[in-house]
Amino acid sequence: MLKLEFLNSIIKAYDVRGLVDKEITPDFTFALGAAFAKFLQEEHEPASVVIGEDMRPSSPLLATAFADGVTSQGMDVIRIGLASTDMLYFASGKLNMPGAMFTASHNPAAYNGIKLCKSAAQPIGQESGLLRIKQILVEGIPIANRPIGKESSQELLVDYVDFLLALFPEENKRKLKVVIDAGNGMAGFTAPAVMKRLNVEVIPMYFELDGNFPNHEANPIEAKNLVDLQKRVKKERADIGLAFDGDADRCFLVDENGDLVNPSALTGLIAKRELARKPGSTIIYNLISSKAVREIVEENGGKAVRSRVGHSYIKKLMAQTGAIFGGEHSGHFYFADFWRADSGMLAALFALSELAASKEPLSKLLAPFNRYSSSGEINSVVKDIPAKLAELTAKYQGDHEIDELDGLTFTSERYWFNVRPSNTEPLLRLNVEGDTPATMQAVRDQVLQTIRG
Repeated sequence: MLKLEFLNSIIKAYDVRGLVDKEITPDFTFALGAAFAKFLQEEHEPASVVIGEDMRPSSPLLATAFADGVTSQGMDVIRIGLASTDMLYFASGKLNMPGAMFTASHNPAAYNGIKLCKSAAQPIGQESGLLRIKQILVEGIPIANRPIGKESSQELLVDYVDFLLALFPEENKRKLKVVIDAGNGMAGFTAPAVMKRLNVEVIPMYFELDGNFPNHEANPIEAKNLVDLQKRVKKERADIGLAFDGDADRCFLVDENGDLVNPSALTGLIAKRELARKPGSTIIYNLISSKAVREIVEENGGKAVRSRVGHSYIKKLMAQTGAIFGGEHSGHFYFADFWRADSGMLAALFALSELAASKEPLSKLLAPFNRYSSSGEINSVVKDIPAKLAELTAKYQGDHEIDELDGLTFTSERYWFNVRPSNTEPLLRLNVEGDTPATMQAVRDQVLQTIRG
């Protein structure tokens, strides 16, 4: 049995994550594997679990302990070895099995974690399984009345690459020079296998798999971690730069000028392409995406549906609406053709395909999708979050439309801003978008003064 207080500290909204040796230990992952197996049996899921792992030094040992926990409950295990998170989702979809990915994504080297899914890459978050798994861990796992399961291995990298590239049957019109910053993460494993099949010249950065992240954090949502890539793109006169996070499920772009590409612009680009392929379809976007996304979807004959932030919400909404694509401002992109899972590599392939088919540079290709000015996400430490939200409501409710889909979103004619609490820390997250940079900056500063004052 494990204490609820301990489990609450490491079982997050969408995954399990904590400090290696202190919180995430082989004993814990054995127990988690057994609890996961019991949960899957209750859900009448297939009786085999596919397991992938990232390049962190602790991942193989932790994954082995987890596999032993699963097999102790009479379920089988298939180990696919080194993998990006989207490669694990591919394995779960292709094999129609539940899965576990050992990764702490963009977190520093001292951390590790586990992302879980049901068969066909169905997401497991708090409401869709983690609460029940936590309950099983607290109650203690009964001894299984069945033989111990079997463990086997399977190589799936080539199958993964074949599947992705089959979604892009057209030939590239021109050769591209591409700088890729893998951040010493799993894109250093998957990107070479993908890119060698394309008409591209790759300039690799930090492809060496190293869970200690010696060059910079593998977190491209932080601008400081993209500086090396921006410089290299300009130096090499490259057509595009790609930056992946540690487990390669997110991708950020840099244009030929070394400027950062707004993830909402990439959402718009992919949405337009997908709507040309399947007219009239539904596209999901999260509520901190640019309002340009809705405009682009509707201009191209699609139906735009707004979602809360977070992969479990977007995937659920995609299933409910039959959406063909979903984009998040955090660099996660979800595809109906990929079991509604997110894939940084698939998003990158969309960008490369569109760029190769165009005679224009990336900055001009994306210009129609960059319509407004955004602040990016700004975090503030707030002790009493409910009181601060009430203060903001009292201040802005007279002149703004307010909705509570996720935190509070205040909308006026020339701008909108969203404030929402962190799931795990005493933080209030602010996102602002204005019709002009001056409008955005003025609203950003005014709201921050209220939040931090």
